[in-house]
Amino acid sequence: MTMNLLYSIALTMINGVGGILARQLLNAFDSAEAIFKEKKQRLERVPGIGELLATEIQRPEVLRRAEQELVFIEKNQIRCLYIEDEEYPARLRECPDAPLLLYYKGTADLNAQHILSIVGTRHATRYGQDTVAQLAEGLADTFPDALIISGLAYGIDVCAHRSALRNRLQTIGVLAHGLDRLYPPAHRQTAIEMLSQGGLLTDFPSQTNPDRPNFLKRNRIIAGLSDATLVVESARKGGSLVTAAIALSYNREVFAVPGRSIDMYSVGCNELIRRQQAGLVSSAADLIEALGWQIGSAPQAQQTELSFNDPPETARLVACLRAQSPQHMNLLAKQTGLEIAQLTNLLFELEMDGRIRSLPGNMYALS
Repeated sequence: MTMNLLYSIALTMINGVGGILARQLLNAFDSAEAIFKEKKQRLERVPGIGELLATEIQRPEVLRRAEQELVFIEKNQIRCLYIEDEEYPARLRECPDAPLLLYYKGTADLNAQHILSIVGTRHATRYGQDTVAQLAEGLADTFPDALIISGLAYGIDVCAHRSALRNRLQTIGVLAHGLDRLYPPAHRQTAIEMLSQGGLLTDFPSQTNPDRPNFLKRNRIIAGLSDATLVVESARKGGSLVTAAIALSYNREVFAVPGRSIDMYSVGCNELIRRQQAGLVSSAADLIEALGWQIGSAPQAQQTELSFNDPPETARLVACLRAQSPQHMNLLAKQTGLEIAQLTNLLFELEMDGRIRSLPGNMYALS
């Protein structure tokens, strides 16, 4: 396991090889280890690699840096989640640019049933802060298992984390740097509290500084981890609008809290709503209704009965949803042993029959 992890880490550290090229390499060879042991001539023939990148792959410094990272994560009890691991966030795995590797320290289930990202301006007003606090309180009253995702930045982000902590909700901070540092330092105490009531997550290895481009990269993880992204206060331009745009590109739900037309930090939210790119929400009840999160759905699941004419695939699927409902499509595929294409067809048939219902974020529940 350690050797497999070493080569997986090294694959993410090759200069010039991002997620797309890394996937092409993995498709061409059996494993990350095989890539580093392959001859340069064969590496060059992989589309997009060529002589320069093949030389980069075979630089000994890459594996040495990966060895240093392995020592760091073992010493600090950091979990490395490879994209094929069961614990890797299933919602994020669906995204075309999902990171191959995540570094995670915390206690929250990254595949929780109800996950919401909350983002917004660094210059949060009292209105924005109060709105986030009321939303967190309302969610906690109805769905105490909800997981809140944000970026631990100033303003709405840290307000979302602190509101979740106060209401005993799990909360994850997605970082734009390695887990050997924390930015901004002013949020260190909040981050410490989150380690036992959520956690910290990043796709950047240690020794990575919080440089400006990294914040834009981490926004795709904030958008991809959750069922929906909620924007609470944004100017006409800003990182939270980038996160909303990424969420829309992933076919995820986007919501925005409206504000007065004269308020600078409501312009972005109002514009999202005006363009019909985001649903309007002003309370936790609005959000829950829009997401289709069902209260007490597990007891209702017992109402769906199996027929003697049902094939074994249907029986396995219904049994999985009886045990836990709703569930994400990727988890259902893993539990039933069905290919995604076969599972999709079966889910569609059962939905047409009224035996199951689809929910946002590729979640499914028994009717």
